Amino acid sequence: MAKIKKKIKTIKIDVSKCNGCRACEMICSAFHANPKYSSINPERSRVRMIRDPLRDVYLPVYAGEYTPAECMGRDTYIVDGKEYDECGFCRAACPSRDIFHEPDSGLPLKCDMCEDEPHQEVPLCVKWCRNEALIYEEREEEVEEQPEIELVETGLKSLMDKYGLDIVANTVARMSQKS
Repeated sequence: MAKIKKKIKTIKIDVSKCNGCRACEMICSAFHANPKYSSINPERSRVRMIRDPLRDVYLPVYAGEYTPAECMGRDTYIVDGKEYDECGFCRAACPSRDIFHEPDSGLPLKCDMCEDEPHQEVPLCVKWCRNEALIYEEREEEVEEQPEIELVETGLKSLMDKYGLDIVANTVARMSQKS
């Protein structure tokens, strides 16, 4: 496959500035509500607040790629003398935990940088962060061209894991007859 230049979008997190207000979670869930801004459900948010109340530490974590299997090895991290399980900082939607899954369908969630309609120049979580703990960055990298079919396969795999192959196949067949 050919190499192409791709715009890489990331959100950097300055933990020292986060006060745990959860405005990022609220605006993200409202943006992804159906219809848009009709409700606030933090379970629908693509960013979640990890909290250590005894140390007054807050860490926003945004949703990454779906992984069909849970990790084989789990490291622990020590932050300010407290141990944290690797899962606490993981951005992946995986079968071993409920975080970053759509509450109604169980489909995995991934941060889309608010590129859905209406398109946002900067992700809303970054705009709404009053302490500037979230910083949006763009850069260009050369990457291998990847077909979009992988995204469809990921979604179908997740549906098959939840509902089974027969139900998904019958639904697709029924939908294709309608169109």
